[in-house]
Amino acid sequence: MPNAQRIDASRSAQVQACLETVIDPELDESVAELGFVTEVELSEAGAVRISFRLPTYWCAANFAFLMADDMRLAVLTLPWVTSVDVKLQEHMYADAINDGVACGNGFAASFGEAAEGGLDGLRLTFLRKAFQRRQAALLHHLLDAGHASGALTKMSLDALRTLPLTAEGLRLVARHLDRRAVPGDCGPAAFVDLEGRTFDEQTLQAHLREAQKVEVNATFNGALCRGLLAARYGEATPQPIHFMPRRAATATQ
Repeated sequence: MPNAQRIDASRSAQVQACLETVIDPELDESVAELGFVTEVELSEAGAVRISFRLPTYWCAANFAFLMADDMRLAVLTLPWVTSVDVKLQEHMYADAINDGVACGNGFAASFGEAAEGGLDGLRLTFLRKAFQRRQAALLHHLLDAGHASGALTKMSLDALRTLPLTAEGLRLVARHLDRRAVPGDCGPAAFVDLEGRTFDEQTLQAHLREAQKVEVNATFNGALCRGLLAARYGEATPQPIHFMPRRAATATQ
């Protein structure tokens, strides 16, 4: 039994790590950290069931579908996982989303004409916004630390990776680099715009002003989502994911 407990704890930690990589597309925050994922059931055979909820009954179906499918795909990368069943709870389109994700039909096939296309365009839109926000956060940090704007416009990726930084600076660099490929293959420059073009000092300031608008909107939406989630479920802070053994009766559902 002690050995089995260690295996379960290890698997729980691996699933937790996978879910932390799944991002709410609008907020650019982990679904785990936001408190969206409530429960994960693990069977000895490698079946995983994930339950999640959203701040309101009417949250956008395309966002919900994207997050559900991303959770499924992230956890499926674990070598011991045999199946992943993702269940959205208490949502007006829960049945359509759960069935579509389970069958691998995709959003457009699941919602028909109401889908107005697939999710690729939506994903790219929010990846671009995340790129803007993450890059701007790092640039502001470096400017506040005394780096000259002219030097930043000429900085290479290699130079950025070797800067002596605080823990917060290193975290911001990692987040920026995680989205650095969004504009495409744009050479060795550390900082580029959404079209992959490098900055001069004037265009850098224009970029930061535009990114600030994106940041303000995302910050407002994040606060709203947290407030609605707390009001709906009576939780002042996001709760940790509850991991539990998957019952034999549910393993084949």
